[in-house]
Amino acid sequence: MKTALVVEDSAMMREFIISSLSTFSAIRSVEAANGFEALRLLPQKVFDIILTDINMPDINGLELLSYLKNHPNYQAIPVVIISTEKSEQDRKRGLALGAIDYLTKPFQPKDLQLIISKILKL
Repeated sequence: MKTALVVEDSAMMREFIISSLSTFSAIRSVEAANGFEALRLLPQKVFDIILTDINMPDINGLELLSYLKNHPNYQAIPVVIISTEKSEQDRKRGLALGAIDYLTKPFQPKDLQLIISKILKL
């Protein structure tokens, strides 16, 4: 069983992402409503993938990504950014910080499923 951490401040979008992942019987999702909550959850479980929004209060997705990639316990976890930020500059910045992929909202569930199946080899 793989575990995905979904970090998204919008409850509706969080539910949409988790619903998109539910097609995989081998993935269990854990929710975090913001970056602080994600940081609190990280030491409690082993995560196989992290999906994060960029625009969140307090700790945004890019700050979370930077923390993950600079921490020896978390730097190997693949991170996918899911954001409304559509510019090429935003995409390049996220990938330069260490994200493995970048998906823009709105998206179709199959787009996310394809990314997840490729990364987790499902």
